[in-house]
Amino acid sequence: MAKTPPVSELKGRSLGRVLIKMGLLTREKVHEGLVVQKERGGKIKLGQIFIEMNLIKPKDLRIALAGQRGMEYVEIEGLDIPNSVIETVPAQMARTYRIIPIQHDKSRNRLTVVMESPDNFRAIDDLNTLMGFAVDAKVADEDAITAALDKYYTEEESSFNELIGEIESDASLTQFQGRDQSIDLDDLKEMADSGGVKKLLNLVLLQAIRDKASDIHFEPFEDEYKMRYRIDGVLYEMVPPPKHIAMALSSRIKVMANLDIAERRLPQDGRIPLVVGGNPVDLRVSILPTMFGESVVLRVLDRSQVDLQLDMIGLREHELKMVRQLIHKPNGIIVVTGPTGSGKTTTLYSCLKELNDTQTKIITTENPVEYDIDGMVQVQIRPEIGLTFAKCLRSILRQDPDICMVGEIRDLETAEISIQASLTGHLVFTTLHTNDAPSSIARLLDLGVEPFLATATLEGILAQRLVRRICVNCKTEFRPTEEQLMELNLMPEDVGDKSFFYGKGCDQCNNTGYRGRQGLFEIMAMNDELRDLVMNHASTSVLREAAKRSGMHTLRENGLASIFDGITTIEEVVRETLAAEE
Repeated sequence: MAKTPPVSELKGRSLGRVLIKMGLLTREKVHEGLVVQKERGGKIKLGQIFIEMNLIKPKDLRIALAGQRGMEYVEIEGLDIPNSVIETVPAQMARTYRIIPIQHDKSRNRLTVVMESPDNFRAIDDLNTLMGFAVDAKVADEDAITAALDKYYTEEESSFNELIGEIESDASLTQFQGRDQSIDLDDLKEMADSGGVKKLLNLVLLQAIRDKASDIHFEPFEDEYKMRYRIDGVLYEMVPPPKHIAMALSSRIKVMANLDIAERRLPQDGRIPLVVGGNPVDLRVSILPTMFGESVVLRVLDRSQVDLQLDMIGLREHELKMVRQLIHKPNGIIVVTGPTGSGKTTTLYSCLKELNDTQTKIITTENPVEYDIDGMVQVQIRPEIGLTFAKCLRSILRQDPDICMVGEIRDLETAEISIQASLTGHLVFTTLHTNDAPSSIARLLDLGVEPFLATATLEGILAQRLVRRICVNCKTEFRPTEEQLMELNLMPEDVGDKSFFYGKGCDQCNNTGYRGRQGLFEIMAMNDELRDLVMNHASTSVLREAAKRSGMHTLRENGLASIFDGITTIEEVVRETLAAEE
């Protein structure tokens, strides 16, 4: 193989030009490859075509792609990397990003790492964010990196106990014990840059993302410091770290989120963008001063874990048909209701994604914007500067939209503008916080909406809850006791020979018996009878009975169907639908 020219001569050039400079191809051969690529519809990458034509080897392509990105290709087989260099990157991080540190310049805080793909350049940003290093990246052979990971990182991950032991014996951190508010800015920076604190935080973040946690809590109390994850809506406690590193951890998070580490009296909000395992992950940071220090909550927004498909959120066939009929109406208001954390935003995004095409202008107002979707104009509400839902919605209507989404109707002004938008030919999606679908009408009337306006614009209300799904790996059939059935207002004769299931607990579900969640839905499509009842100020219970007569299945009925289908358990349905049935 010809000698590879300096990276500076290859960076930014086309692949064909890079391979010519490397002495592997002639202009004629590059032209031949381009012709073949064109004949095959341009869908196959040029490098793959050159390999198929036996003009270059896969290794040649990796070297060329690295050079094109301005990265050097190195051979790491037989390289003896010192332990002090290996220890700069925790095992779990090295395995997640598939990187090997090969050189560490302490004086310049510069780390040289090798990775298997030049496309993984976002990992460099994450290393910088998570570890605080200036990073030089090089490319190496995939098999060589696998071998190096097996050689140098035999343990899957550092155990929490080992790491916490290391932190407890770290003299640079124990000196701050009991000092609390008397720590100055230079000391705060030193604490935030502590190796043990960085490793612990990285381990917590990577573990949380791997376990599909939705939130990570760091909570200071008088005598202890707690760390908890929320997985599938339930909080789980982790091994607590020593209390004196509370300020070090919150300072490290502030550094990563570009917040003010000197400000410890006021709440702060920020974000940390990461790319873990090739997936973009957004960490929303919320810092709240408490009696015993700063409480920090990180909301994990992992776009790879959210499947924004209407047929994937748990709607049954007849419910899916009803929702599709509602969202394809030319105008009107569609309300999604339920408590905080019941999946309302995911349902709304799924509806909007289905309607999102080149002929439709969709504008959303949200607080915060949780997922950015191509083709939709999304606006972040900022009440602190006067940018409220109502003010934003007024401006949106001058932007010629077809469909609007209002994050939440909180007051009469927002409700009235939403009604005005629907009356002028727009389809409006919004949310409310109520227990079930029929009570949403009472909520709107309580806000001051006139009954005739509510009946003229409301097209449908979708109430929802989230229940945990039984882990398919340890799913076990059982016969429920009479007491368990009574919690569902059922008698043994009501269930006959229907099957019930629960999860015994296994490694795949962290011994919880549950893995993932799905929605329970109650869909109330407005009809003439319901509109007449609203006009006559009928009570919520009368509206509920009329909706059931016209085909609405309640949350509890939907939950029972999910139990009989072996999707969830009695306990989950009782917990999530009790309030809706009261």
